[in-house]
Amino acid sequence: MDQTILYETRGPVALITLNRPDRLNALDQPMLDGLQAACDRAEADEAVGAVVLTGAGKAFSSGFDLQAQAAATPEGVDQWRPVLRRDFDATMRFWHLSKPTVAAVHGPALAGACEMAMACDITVASEDAVFGEPELKFGAGIVVMLLPWIVGPKRAKEIILLGLDRIGAEEARAMGLVNRVVANGRDVEEALALARRMAGMDRVLVKETKRAINRTYDLMGMGAALEAALDIDTLIEGQGMPTKRRFLEIARADGLRAALAWREARAADSEEREAGGLEQGRGRPHVPGA
Repeated sequence: MDQTILYETRGPVALITLNRPDRLNALDQPMLDGLQAACDRAEADEAVGAVVLTGAGKAFSSGFDLQAQAAATPEGVDQWRPVLRRDFDATMRFWHLSKPTVAAVHGPALAGACEMAMACDITVASEDAVFGEPELKFGAGIVVMLLPWIVGPKRAKEIILLGLDRIGAEEARAMGLVNRVVANGRDVEEALALARRMAGMDRVLVKETKRAINRTYDLMGMGAALEAALDIDTLIEGQGMPTKRRFLEIARADGLRAALAWREARAADSEEREAGGLEQGRGRPHVPGA
């Protein structure tokens, strides 16, 4: 692990921190490898009974690093497959870890980072936490399609197909995306308290009970569904969407901030045009049989 992933123990709890605060903890490929190494370390340490995942600075994480993609964009399915597999496996490691995992979220938890928070067994959010899946707004697919399993198909389709990325902590709790909402600055403290409580129980009991719960979802087909969704996303990225190509072109030429501004302006323009069309439709007289 390098310094973009910090690992420490707080009594029986391993605290893993995403540590790129200047980039809102955007997840690049070396960080994903570092997360796997941190999970290996926690799994192997018999003194560790639970794991907390959080982010340094003002954010949990803004998601996978789009600036890195702009600098070196994979081309075609064969190049995208190992990249997306690494994303997928690092996220789902928190689901599959034998020890309970708790996400401590403050600030943005977007796209791949939102999926990582969902993959943890319990999610604690501060009042300023913001969740969302904005991928479709810039021509990307969903790497880890966990959202339908967490909030149900109706809410998942609304969030994903509209690219919603401003879901507040209380709304997230109401839909089942978050377990607890706490005051700003207390998310890590609360997550550590929950983790210590679970770590204090019989370790084999906790491990086997988590395995039983996860097995329920396996029998419901979640594992196969996630793999199928990953295959679809690999084809999407391998083919390359026009919106994604334009987004990355702007990011390369003018920087990520300009590309994000273009994305938001494009979405706003689409909404304005749709609203204008609806207003015109309301003023049009109804013609029977038309």
